[in-house]
Amino acid sequence: MNKNSRNVIIAIIAVVVIVVIIMIVRSGSSSNNQSAGPGVQNPLGTASGDSAAVLPVSETTKVSGALSQYQNAELGISLKYPNTWEKEETDSGVQFIMPIDQTQVSTVAKLEADVTVSSGKCAFPPVTTANDRSTITVGKLSFNMISMSNSVQGRSYFNRMYSYQNGGICDLFAFSYIALSPDDKGLTGSNLTQAQNNNKAIQSTADADFTTMVKSFALVAPPAGESETQASPAK
Repeated sequence: MNKNSRNVIIAIIAVVVIVVIIMIVRSGSSSNNQSAGPGVQNPLGTASGDSAAVLPVSETTKVSGALSQYQNAELGISLKYPNTWEKEETDSGVQFIMPIDQTQVSTVAKLEADVTVSSGKCAFPPVTTANDRSTITVGKLSFNMISMSNSVQGRSYFNRMYSYQNGGICDLFAFSYIALSPDDKGLTGSNLTQAQNNNKAIQSTADADFTTMVKSFALVAPPAGESETQASPAK
């Protein structure tokens, strides 16, 4: 056998080996996809088999020119909030960033509302002085409320929290307000007075909108799973 013939044989063997490897890899991938069974999502998030895609557990619907409704079946909550708020879902709930009117003279730096759902007993953070403690009724539900405020190095802080104990689950609502020191913006004289007045008005409006959101709260039934007594192994 001459040298050229030997090279041709080696090349053919190499091609056959590559083809066999490719076929093995494809066969393994196909088996993994089939083993997931119908209705189970693969890593890319698409349903395998002929089953329809899994329905989302949360949705946001615009209910009017001023309000939207957020509903999360997995967390079991539903509430309405102003359309001007920026919504972002978190691992344990949802966060709303309230807009700050930059055309007004103010030092407001943060307006935020957070809704968290966690297991366990509701507990407010420890505080030395609370502005107010009370309860409110939303439909047949009773919420505990606490508010607190302080000032550190010219910065003003205000928080209001509501909690609802739903069995072994705690639904916690928190409003956060932060205003910078007037010195940070160099405000003096009439501008300082205007900023202080605007700060109070902005805080009051945002706080009232937050409480309105809490009062729109409703419980939502979680998505129902398939009864194990009725389930049968995929073939």
